[in-house]
Amino acid sequence: MGSTVDFTFSDLIAGYVTYFDAEKDTFGIKTSDDREFDCTLSPMTYAKLIQNLDEAYPDATGTMRSMLVPGRYIFTYGIFYPDSPKFDAKQIVFVGRKTDDYLFEKQNWWIDQVHSLANFYYKAQFGDDEIDYRHYRTNVSLSGWRSEVNYRQETDTISRLVYGFATAYMMTGDEKCLEAAEIGTEYLREHMRFLDLDEGIVYWYHGIDVQGEREHKIFASEFGDDYDAIPNYEQIYALAGQIQTYRITGDRRILQDAELTVKLFEEFFLDKSEYGGYFSHLDPVTLDPCSESLGRNKGKKNWNSVGDRAPAYLINLWLATGKQEYADMLEYTFDTISKHFPDYENTPFVQERFYSDWSHDTTWGWQQNRAVVGHNLKIAWNLMRMNSLKPKDEYINLATKIADIMPAVGSDRQRGGWYDVVERILQQGETVHRYVWHDRKAWWQQEQSILAYLILTGVLKKSEYHRLAREAAAFYNAWFLDIEDGGVYFNVLANGIPFLASGNERGKGSHSMSGYHSTELCYLAAVYTNLLINKHPMDFYFKPYPGGFPDNILRVSPDILPPGSIKIGAVEIDEQSYNNFDPEKLIVNLPDTKERVKIKVQIVPV
Repeated sequence: MGSTVDFTFSDLIAGYVTYFDAEKDTFGIKTSDDREFDCTLSPMTYAKLIQNLDEAYPDATGTMRSMLVPGRYIFTYGIFYPDSPKFDAKQIVFVGRKTDDYLFEKQNWWIDQVHSLANFYYKAQFGDDEIDYRHYRTNVSLSGWRSEVNYRQETDTISRLVYGFATAYMMTGDEKCLEAAEIGTEYLREHMRFLDLDEGIVYWYHGIDVQGEREHKIFASEFGDDYDAIPNYEQIYALAGQIQTYRITGDRRILQDAELTVKLFEEFFLDKSEYGGYFSHLDPVTLDPCSESLGRNKGKKNWNSVGDRAPAYLINLWLATGKQEYADMLEYTFDTISKHFPDYENTPFVQERFYSDWSHDTTWGWQQNRAVVGHNLKIAWNLMRMNSLKPKDEYINLATKIADIMPAVGSDRQRGGWYDVVERILQQGETVHRYVWHDRKAWWQQEQSILAYLILTGVLKKSEYHRLAREAAAFYNAWFLDIEDGGVYFNVLANGIPFLASGNERGKGSHSMSGYHSTELCYLAAVYTNLLINKHPMDFYFKPYPGGFPDNILRVSPDILPPGSIKIGAVEIDEQSYNNFDPEKLIVNLPDTKERVKIKVQIVPV
């Protein structure tokens, strides 16, 4: 059987324009891995600019030929014919109006996007009614309707949604977003929290089923990978939205719950033997991580249990409190990752699943000996954050090693974007790591690539990292935003077309998707782009309770950034100028008031 392609097929090419021939109506495009294609235009070829959520359609068909100038990054969708060496371009998407213009680097791009996302989820869950989380549903359809048949409310997805609302408030000052975050946090406390007075800890239910006034609590997880156990990551994500809300409000009850949940991690999930690290699951009755009842999860550790705590809640908890104990926990986390996760003698990917002694677990469930591309990039991103808190050569070395290796093995260098799960080891004769389920691309993995290369650019100032950050952000903004119905798609095909077949991948809310990754991307992409790369100021909003924060000190650093890279430029309280702040320490000394005040803090690059 021959391997010649003798049929037509459509596909996407992403790359840089190399030439435009006006007489022949052709142009060249060179991909990220330096392969060049000759493309033809036709009278029916059309073009547009990338389009943010809630923006009008930005047509560029009339000017597309004048815009095809060398060096410009574009996407072109079209057809390969077996009888022609040229690619028949049917659609062109430009990422900016000028050659070196990237619209998503505009000062307000990500701020506008997060506001639209918050409005989408607000309307999906509450409509035009008052905010009532009794009506919250984990599953949200493609068009933004909450499920009318599944009454499950999962704790970590509510928390992720709360994170989205809190983040949107922090970036925009929209009061309804803060209201939704605070009411959601209160709902979590009242319905999903279990206070164990005997142990002095808090842990969080997997979820509840709600029908009318009836409520059935679900203690252990019912998700297939974690069935009948308390998964570490569910406890981690239960805190995500609440801690982000705490950064804004200083609500002491949130901090107390967080402290008691951290005690759960330290007393029950932590491996106190010489091996260290955090176990992935607990028995729901005995809280024993090594109980026989856990089956394949007995005495196991993984990326989620060890590393996911840092971005999900621990970095934000340190930013809000400045407590040394949380800085120490972060250092312990990243020292553990740096020591145990690399496996570069055998594979270009980190290991993610372990037995209690850190030997590799390559037989667990769906993962086997497989790599999640985004987890590698997530490690690089968060190592760079940690390095600004406590610089270590091993942090920088591992982050840059991941960043340098991953494009060739985890990205799509013809079409743009990043893949999902691949086989960790090449078999004989293979040159491409095989896709485990598909070659589709998930929204959250694009987030990890964008943030990894943005922070690497902002800290290390390498043009290659900036190129990779731009390419990743271009793919996400060109193909993941649902311009018609709002929100972002769960998956797109390799060529950027939304994958809408069935199940979780069709919806905008599920066990896997809520308001977290898409809004976290908006928040930190804006922070890294504006404050570290393009040197634009940003405004952040807070509304603390009187006497909420210890010593009436509001800590306003937006992320762990290089020391001395940012400072406070100005502060307003209820739209009046306020001067009691320390610009270099990034703290605002709050006024002694009996009412809540709205605080706007301008952060400026140094």
